[in-house]
Amino acid sequence: MSLISQSARPKNEVKKTKRDEPEVEDGNEADLDALKLKKKKRGEELVRKQVKEMKKLENFLFGSLYSPDEFGKEDNQVDADDAAEGSDLFFTDRSADTALTVYKEDAAEDFSEDETDLQRKPVWVDEEEEKTTVNIAKLNRLRKLRKEEDENVISGSEYVSRLRAHHIKLNPGTDWAQVDPNSKGDRSSDDELTDEDNEDVTDDILRTNEDLVVKSSSKLLPGHIEYSKLVDANIQDPSNGPIHSVQFHRNAQLLLTAGLDRKLKFFQVDGKRNTKIQSIFLEDCPIRKASFLPDGSQVIISGRRKFFYSFDLVKAKVDKIGPLVGREEKSLEVFEVSPDSKLIAFLGNEGYILLVSTKTKQLVGTLKMNGTIRSLAFAEDGQHLLTAGGDGQVYHWDLRTMTCLHKGVDEGCINSTALCTSPGGSHFAAGSDSGIVNVYNREEFLGGKRKPIKTIDNLTTKVDFMKFNHDSQILAICSSMKKSSLKLIHIPSYTVFSNFPSANMSLHYPRSIDFSPGGGFMAVGSAAGKVLLYKLHHYQHA
Repeated sequence: MSLISQSARPKNEVKKTKRDEPEVEDGNEADLDALKLKKKKRGEELVRKQVKEMKKLENFLFGSLYSPDEFGKEDNQVDADDAAEGSDLFFTDRSADTALTVYKEDAAEDFSEDETDLQRKPVWVDEEEEKTTVNIAKLNRLRKLRKEEDENVISGSEYVSRLRAHHIKLNPGTDWAQVDPNSKGDRSSDDELTDEDNEDVTDDILRTNEDLVVKSSSKLLPGHIEYSKLVDANIQDPSNGPIHSVQFHRNAQLLLTAGLDRKLKFFQVDGKRNTKIQSIFLEDCPIRKASFLPDGSQVIISGRRKFFYSFDLVKAKVDKIGPLVGREEKSLEVFEVSPDSKLIAFLGNEGYILLVSTKTKQLVGTLKMNGTIRSLAFAEDGQHLLTAGGDGQVYHWDLRTMTCLHKGVDEGCINSTALCTSPGGSHFAAGSDSGIVNVYNREEFLGGKRKPIKTIDNLTTKVDFMKFNHDSQILAICSSMKKSSLKLIHIPSYTVFSNFPSANMSLHYPRSIDFSPGGGFMAVGSAAGKVLLYKLHHYQHA
């Protein structure tokens, strides 16, 4: 049965209407025409009511198909009463694809209205933050938030921003948790957003106005250094004897350890597992020193022997070299490798410095200083060499002309025991058997100024080893004659970091120190056969 037939009038009603019609005379044609016109109007009115009732019923069953509501417009094609009755009786399903253009226009209007909702705004803003001030120099635990050494008071909002940035620096997160800016956002309420709109929303999430994360090139502040103790670098194979050498490879992942157990070991350092890669046993040479060539191709190994070893990392081959022709040294245990990987300088007898080529492994020259030689260090990409010894003087040698450029007295030093230069060659440090370390500006020292920039007297026993980190902001000094006798010096303030080592930290007897190429790791070899590993939080890369 159709919808129209449901609204049709009963037959008896129609018949009754016909019976009730008044009879007219045949001659009264005007009255008859008026009656027909009246009857016609009544029929048309009845049809309109039927059509209206049909549309109302169809709207109730199927939604507004003939006169859908246009959002934002006040006048509709339906009557106000009908709209009031039908407004709550239907809804528009926009998830389906419809051919009616009015729905598409409505969708565009809805999207334009919701665009402002996509902007991320703070849920709540504390107006008192701008009025509040915080003194970050007063408390020790807040000094790490300073950007400059003399900075004291900052606003409350700036204090909050720096705390957030400091948290991000200490907790960088993991890769799997990072939002991919190229991925589409899964937003059930924004099904009609395009790919570009989704990317804009993702960019809003990742956008920040904070630029306070400390990078590796930023300034390191004095006082306290932030660090964490990690798993020992040689945890998978500790040494049975003292560790005399630790050094990172130029790729920052490979670490060598060597000691009196006659084993040269390599570890892949990640701070968690520190996987052992390889171990080499030298039967006739307890190792006193082992060092990578700066180009990373070889390892030079020596001990208290007339000979030394060279290990080729590419070919995995060990070569025994020596004794050196024309020399009678019984020990080649102390040496340094030039930054250009061309020369090896060994300490010889009676103040001689033996220069050996890294390619031919043959003696290519000798230098002679007064007295005995105890320490040496290269500078300026291997063109200059610094030496010191029993006469308390520091010698500067030009290796291009094989001559002594300058010699000067190390202030307060009787016997020099350690030398090291900064990576740029602008500074050098000289340690003595009394525990005193003098830091000099090399150009000023060569110009005749004998006064050191700073004298560091935090060690009380002989200085055995010193090392600058990659950006010359940290100088590590240690003595193997006293437990936990290791200090980190802040450059250029030349003050000791007071929180390293801590009171409850045991370093045993430190023998050697090295920083990773990016400064993130610091390894300390001890007489207990362990290589302690620390993470320096100021540096983000190993």
